Amino acid sequence: MSTYDLIVIGSGPSGRRAAVQAAKLGHSVLVVERNRRVGGVSVHTGTIPSKTMRETVLNLSGWRERGFYGRAYRVKQDISAADIQARMSKTLEHEVDVLDHQFARNGVKVMRGVASFRSPHEIVVRNEGEDERVVTGRFILIAVGTKPFRPDYVPFNGTNVFDSDEIVSLPKLPRSMTVIGAGVIGVEYATIFSALEVQVTLVEPRATFLDFVDKELMEDFVHDLRDRNLSLRLGAEVTKIEFDANGRPVCRIATGRDVTSDMLLFAAGRMGATDSLNLEAAGLEVDRRGRISVNEKTLQTAVPHIYAAGDVIGFPSLASTSMEQGRLAACHAFGLQPPPPPEFFPYGIYSVPEISTVGMSEEDVRKRGIPYECGIARFRETSRGHIMGLDRGMMKMIFSKKTRRLLGVHIVGEGATELIHIGQAVLNLKGTIDYFMDNTFNYPTLAEAYKIASLDAWNRAFAHAAEPPVAPVSGEDEMVH
Repeated sequence: MSTYDLIVIGSGPSGRRAAVQAAKLGHSVLVVERNRRVGGVSVHTGTIPSKTMRETVLNLSGWRERGFYGRAYRVKQDISAADIQARMSKTLEHEVDVLDHQFARNGVKVMRGVASFRSPHEIVVRNEGEDERVVTGRFILIAVGTKPFRPDYVPFNGTNVFDSDEIVSLPKLPRSMTVIGAGVIGVEYATIFSALEVQVTLVEPRATFLDFVDKELMEDFVHDLRDRNLSLRLGAEVTKIEFDANGRPVCRIATGRDVTSDMLLFAAGRMGATDSLNLEAAGLEVDRRGRISVNEKTLQTAVPHIYAAGDVIGFPSLASTSMEQGRLAACHAFGLQPPPPPEFFPYGIYSVPEISTVGMSEEDVRKRGIPYECGIARFRETSRGHIMGLDRGMMKMIFSKKTRRLLGVHIVGEGATELIHIGQAVLNLKGTIDYFMDNTFNYPTLAEAYKIASLDAWNRAFAHAAEPPVAPVSGEDEMVH
């Protein structure tokens, strides 16, 4: 029986960050990974594959150049699933090589097999040959991530009915597709396939979707989807999925307006991949979605020496925040107290077009009763937008009328997930509208939208004010929750 200072179950973003952090602090670390290669869902079926697919589609389809050359423009006329798989394979191989090297140079041991608890400190690891090894950990981090929710009424077959992990390995591109679930994953895949000229129908039982995104931004996004003929079926509850005479999946909708397509993707939720962990032996429980509850500040579970991080603990379920959770867990376990994380982190949706947001939405500001003003910039107003042929895309900035403080930034369009970091920095540093108006941005860039939007807000709220706004004093900081 081998003993380690830290055993990490899972090698996704939170697991690998925790493992490397603990190793750099001089502790012995073992990573247990059930798959043949390290990286977890993020590298093999989730974040990296889906974003690689998106980039491949945008490049080969000529999507970014259609503003100049028209909707019929293509870089490659006949795009196949093999084209997408080729680039994905190269990207994933590189990602795995980087992780293998990172573990090796930091002295992190890796053991392949399925982990389960035998006791609060003991882990049984079973490999494909049914061999068992028992390892002991002073501290244990559960970083197993999630798996797709697969309800019984969906006839998954790996041929034309897929879940969100299987879709990255689809055998051929369909002419039509139904996507059930208008969450982040469903919207991303629906818009990616739509960019390939696949006729996509997005089905969602709720009347709205992506409700955490600023409503004005969503209006612009939905207009873009409808403009390119992506069909939205909101408030549509699926009662049954059958196959027609040609073997095509048919979604029976409660309203009677059924949807038939060549392929179906079920992307309505994910569950914590905890069913094989035997958590009862460790004294832990999960909720109905297989997620583990933790102390938000320390990432400790109900058993103090056992931590959990990443998607398995629920919101926000982002690779970026999962990495920081893993680092925080490792630091706390070994008595190192890192500084508190910044209050605001960006949320990125890699749809076509991208959406990214940080801080409060206009709806949040209204609920809190903060006097505010918004500034809007359209990408087509920038010279860089003209050069790129952009006719879509916008940035919305929200400022306090009382203190001039930036309250939120919301972007839809090309490069949104990159541009958001400027707003994130100013937001966490408690900056005001003056930074954007007085600062010099590279020209021509899409980042100029920050200056355009700030000037728009200034002209609306501050230019003709009888009294200048004042800086916040103690007790008046509207960003404090």
